[in-house]
Amino acid sequence: MSVLIERTSIGSVFVVAFAGAGISVGAAAQQAGAQSCLSIVENDARLACYDREVRKLVPPNFSGRLSKTTDSFHVDRPIRLRYQSDGAIFVLYLKSADGSVIQNLHLGGGGEATYRIEQPGTYFLDVNGSESWRIWLEPDATQSTN
Repeated sequence: MSVLIERTSIGSVFVVAFAGAGISVGAAAQQAGAQSCLSIVENDARLACYDREVRKLVPPNFSGRLSKTTDSFHVDRPIRLRYQSDGAIFVLYLKSADGSVIQNLHLGGGGEATYRIEQPGTYFLDVNGSESWRIWLEPDATQSTN
């Protein structure tokens, strides 16, 4: 049996996975990320940590490689469009139902960014990337879920 050990920035040691015990290394790493939130004392910072960890578990609404036009989707209140790219080139067009470009978004060199869709309506995405990419439609951070 092998054990994967991760050392946090404060020097604590967490056993995060037991190989052969049915826990994947990826799941163990996700669990370790959430465990790191436990040590945060300030409420807003701890909640932000948990929110960040939960986002890693949510599958994307759209994903692909290279170019693709998504199915249309309807927005009835402001939402956050979060997008990630693994490639050097990523261009995303947010388009209205009639094909008009609402916003041109891009990433150079890979990474992640967000854009707030403010107006209700029906939209679709025209994506052009040099590698794989993922896109999420998430509740706007400024809206309360209570």
